[in-house]
Amino acid sequence: MPIDMELEAVLRPTQYPMPPYPPKTITLANGKVMVVRQAVREDVPAILKSVHPCLFIERDYYDIVSARLYGELLAWYRYRVKSEYCLMGQVDGYLVGIVNGRMENEKVGMSYHTLAIDRGLRIGSHLFAAKMEYHLEYLGQEEVLIVAESPIGFRRWMIEYPLEATKIPHELGGGDSYLLTREIYFKAKPRLVVGDRPVSQELMAEAEAEIKFADDDTIRERIAGLKGR
Repeated sequence: MPIDMELEAVLRPTQYPMPPYPPKTITLANGKVMVVRQAVREDVPAILKSVHPCLFIERDYYDIVSARLYGELLAWYRYRVKSEYCLMGQVDGYLVGIVNGRMENEKVGMSYHTLAIDRGLRIGSHLFAAKMEYHLEYLGQEEVLIVAESPIGFRRWMIEYPLEATKIPHELGGGDSYLLTREIYFKAKPRLVVGDRPVSQELMAEAEAEIKFADDDTIRERIAGLKGR
């Protein structure tokens, strides 16, 4: 569609400079190697194909998490959100998990969502840790505001780190934010942040060649045991 770039300059929010997230590999519990890397804006249409089937899974609030993630990624793709990023996990080229967030300002990060498309392997936990690594170590931020929309998310983030309760509203609404500070992060890092760098040329080439996605039935089966429904 034709774009009026003069008007777009008004509609598009300003963007902070954001250094890239260096890719890494994580060996999962099943022995498979997951490549964790940063998505680029042009990857969004392919990523959305894996998010879409999750919109209809009620288990563990996958529906609301997926719906919000879908909108956030689309806003990034259409230049309607400030300083957003997306990290993804791939196994044999297949997309198995997605996390996103943004810079609220140079000091404060805003965590958005974590979606594991293949469950039971701590993929969500590994990717959440990767985005906290990005905020604190590569973006150089002081703290990250975080909320959870599911009980499992609350256990994984708020309790496991543990995070600091606040009275600060979060962009996503719902309960008040929990806070990840640099002190909390670096104390938790030896337990929760894993991975190896650099990624081999072979694995990186496979990941970048194509973002593969499973069919709808397979995604539902991996998340909620809903094969054929």
